[in-house]
Amino acid sequence: MNFAPYPFERLNKLISGIEPKKDIIKLTIGEPQFDTPQNIQNELINNVKLLNKYPSSMGESYLIDSQLGFIKRRFGVDLTKDHIIPTFGTRECLFNFPCFVFGSLKNNATKTMAFPNPFYQIYEGSAIASGASIIYMNLDLNNDYKPYLDEGDLEKVDLVILNSPNNPTGSVLSKDDLVSWVKLSLQYDFILLNDECYSEIYEDSKPHSILEACIDAGNVDFKNIVCINSISKRSSAPGLRSGFIAGDKDILREYRLYRTYIGAASPIPLQKAAAIAWNDDVSAEIFRIKYAKNLSYARDILGVQVSPYTFYVWLKVKDDLEFTKDLYKNEGILVLPGRFLGRNEAGSGYVRLALVYEENIIIDALKRLKNWI
Repeated sequence: MNFAPYPFERLNKLISGIEPKKDIIKLTIGEPQFDTPQNIQNELINNVKLLNKYPSSMGESYLIDSQLGFIKRRFGVDLTKDHIIPTFGTRECLFNFPCFVFGSLKNNATKTMAFPNPFYQIYEGSAIASGASIIYMNLDLNNDYKPYLDEGDLEKVDLVILNSPNNPTGSVLSKDDLVSWVKLSLQYDFILLNDECYSEIYEDSKPHSILEACIDAGNVDFKNIVCINSISKRSSAPGLRSGFIAGDKDILREYRLYRTYIGAASPIPLQKAAAIAWNDDVSAEIFRIKYAKNLSYARDILGVQVSPYTFYVWLKVKDDLEFTKDLYKNEGILVLPGRFLGRNEAGSGYVRLALVYEENIIIDALKRLKNWI
């Protein structure tokens, strides 16, 4: 299998040998730098003794209930346990769900997958592992960073991955946009997955879930539709590896069986702590406000337009490779070149900044960046 190097491997190679003149601040990876709330930590500690138990591959009932409760409170959508599967984060699901989908097709069937470009690297990796052809849905200023497929592609695609709110551009699909995609998935009979891992990072108005769009489209059984989400950003707890996939119960019934062979069940102490996190809207709101403040600092200090639906800044530059190297050398600020996140020149001329620190660190980094610009 011809997997491309991960973006951060390419970044390490790019900056190899460079000695920064100032203290380093890494704005590269979207890893929250805020402490995990104490109530979540305590639940993990108090249940360490349960490491002597095998976890259920289907997820423990209390974790499922907490995730269903989150979906109801946040999106106003009522699901049953048949509509959801807890996952070990979302990376494993994003990788093995396409493998499951394409493995379910007949041997003589074509395998075609579409996803936004630039993109989260796992999308491409799962297509390569599945032996699927790839349609890159290019995101740029000309299409307002919104994915699109023409009729020819719609007729042949088997699986479409959307990512709204989007990493790295910060673009978001409206509910009407999502309704249109739901209708297309029914009309052309393809599976549609929306990666919603950034749904809880916003300044004012809340982004919509594709589950809400299903209801508006009259697709109350969520036919052909699934979404994924996680608590990594919401609860500053990426180490808990807690996510879910939710939607079409017929698809998930078969996928649930498939997962029993993967061995991706989360340890029980992690599930106990994750259930607390999914139920905790208070700390989630605290983190949301922190990210919103960081976005406002970026907007004010850099004087650029910043999406309100992300903790990233997708910054336009002349040459993303040279900018990254020069900024790192002179100011100690490490960013990610946009081309490392795309194919066919998508992302070139942009760098991604992850605003994941406390405000004093972010303000310092942004002022250094402004000074260099």
